[in-house]
Amino acid sequence: MAMIETTSIAAPAEAGRAGFFTELKEFWVRFFATAFNPYRPELHYMRGPGPAWRAKHGMDAPFRLKPRDL
Repeated sequence: MAMIETTSIAAPAEAGRAGFFTELKEFWVRFFATAFNPYRPELHYMRGPGPAWRAKHGMDAPFRLKPRDL
């Protein structure tokens, strides 16, 4: 899920259009950085021992998955 933060900052009257476009550009840069962040922590969630653990400990290990769980 993407979270977008917005803040209102009173801009000086002299800034005019250049300040508006700078602020607009900064918003879109932050938006795309947040919305399309490649880090997805749910993809790295460990659900239990993997194939390397099974290869090391074999079938005599105290923790075994039932064949229907594989």
